[in-house]
Amino acid sequence: MREAYHDQLGQLADQLADMCGMAGDAMERATASLLGADLALAEQVIGDDAKIDDVRADIEEQAYALLALQAPVATDLRIVLAVIHAAESVERMGDLALHVAKAARRRHPNPVLPDTVRPYFAEMGRIAVELAREATDIIRTQDVQRARSLEDADDAMDDLHRHLFTVIMDKDWQHGVPSAVDTTLLGRFYERFADHAVSVAKRTVFVVTGRMPGYHPDTADGS
Repeated sequence: MREAYHDQLGQLADQLADMCGMAGDAMERATASLLGADLALAEQVIGDDAKIDDVRADIEEQAYALLALQAPVATDLRIVLAVIHAAESVERMGDLALHVAKAARRRHPNPVLPDTVRPYFAEMGRIAVELAREATDIIRTQDVQRARSLEDADDAMDDLHRHLFTVIMDKDWQHGVPSAVDTTLLGRFYERFADHAVSVAKRTVFVVTGRMPGYHPDTADGS
């Protein structure tokens, strides 16, 4: 019976990894639709978002059943709780890819982005997908060192996001307010996607070590 229980925990982690992979694929397609004004790809991302939501619902149902029926403690409890929280973050990743695709659809057949910022979004899209795929592998391997190194890629995303603001606010910006608003919102979607991917990796560290990265007992009182 205990072996079956641990098989169920393993299945939860596998489902979470699959879900994270789906979110990464969604952002890859959403970015392609954004940069290429590809309506078919945008529609695919929009239509597939429900599949990510369904996986999260299934994960939560199984996780709460394990909590109710098995009353897990220690590491097992950490796994179940971490999966629940991580699934929420991955669903948000899917939602952010959805927002990107909807922006591409809304402006079609016109491009959403002016040429001056397209290279930034190409790179932000690349980093976002890389983070999602790395998070997927981290869930499967529970590799703490890889999880901790994920923040370096997130820093690169943050740098791009900050620089994007300087471009939008520059006095030479000639693309109007609607374009500036679109660019600002889209930049935020990518930045938040990256943050959620890092959060998923941190949950894996929590499962393995019992502590979230960045937690220091000596400063836990806020000092």
